Amino acid sequence: MALDVETRDQLLEAVRRFATERLRPLEAQVAEDDAIPEAVVQEMRDLGLFGLSIPEAYGGLELSMEDECRVVMELGRASPAFRSVIGTNVGIGSQGLVMAGTEAQKQTWLPRIASGEIVTSFALTEPEAGSDSAAVRTRAIRDGDHYVLSGAKRYITNADQASLFTVMARTDPNQPGARGVSAFLVPLDSPGLSIGKPERKMGQQGAHVCDVIFEDVRVPVENRLGAEGEGFRLAMQVLDRGRLHISGFCVGVAQRLIEDAVAYANERRQFGQPIASFQLVQAMIADSKTEALAARALVLETARQRDRGEATTLEAAAAKLFASEMVGRVADRAVQIFGGAGYIAEYGIERLYRDVRLFRIYEGSSEIQRLVIARETLKRGG
Repeated sequence: MALDVETRDQLLEAVRRFATERLRPLEAQVAEDDAIPEAVVQEMRDLGLFGLSIPEAYGGLELSMEDECRVVMELGRASPAFRSVIGTNVGIGSQGLVMAGTEAQKQTWLPRIASGEIVTSFALTEPEAGSDSAAVRTRAIRDGDHYVLSGAKRYITNADQASLFTVMARTDPNQPGARGVSAFLVPLDSPGLSIGKPERKMGQQGAHVCDVIFEDVRVPVENRLGAEGEGFRLAMQVLDRGRLHISGFCVGVAQRLIEDAVAYANERRQFGQPIASFQLVQAMIADSKTEALAARALVLETARQRDRGEATTLEAAAAKLFASEMVGRVADRAVQIFGGAGYIAEYGIERLYRDVRLFRIYEGSSEIQRLVIARETLKRGG
């Protein structure tokens, strides 16, 4: 649902101020503690950020894709770890339920997802199934009115905070590839489900990923999402949407990096003048701004296409590829403009440089996006 312009602008201003005035001052603390303060999480609940994409009927804001992208662009003014707090509830952890859930499933879970009472996770990746996501080995064997899940998932975002997992598992072991995979809603308190310790990561401290282990976990048949064998298709639909969300966030982080680089270039003096007066520094700023504007235009136009009900598999992949690669280049230039200070933790630029590296990997690596773009372009004939 698209907000009227006045309401949208009020929401964007609230998120902009929250990111700039509340979150940015906490970035160093979050990186040091590897944790988001509970008070901040509650403020995110109060702002309605957990329910951006959840239908109004279940307590969410039900934003259009364009408005959601605009909101996360503003949230990009602060460390990516903060977005991760709400990321799974807004995207991959909830959208399978929104798209394919029964009314009973939606009534049970969506209001608590929208309010932030519970956190969700999306359990697809496995030790042997990353980019080859149709190769999942976790099994779901039918046993009367239950399925018995056995297997392990890897690098699952927010797993140690989650109360509900959307799990992709193979219901037909004799059916290779995507057609044998089904989707399930699995609560945290299911006997046999356990969570591994958070991984130590290159960046995005405060946002955790963990293994999730299923040891003969009994899941009621009514917890299946959609029909048997439809899980992989649903996962791809969910990721299609999530790629636009991530693309919008990359644009926001790039704009923050540009603003920080410009401020530093105006303050830092060499040879008797601000380094902003040097043409080679200006060239880096110009390249960064041009790429960020191009990514923003691509993201917003693709979001509008999706809001109109048009197919956007190709365009969403192109947005994810371009925006995630773009923010990496912008971060690299920002470090270069800061010079030695860019390599020092105190200034925060090196932290963002590490943080944005992940965007080229998760929710579909750059290489997978290229395959999707090529496949869809060939299918369309150009």
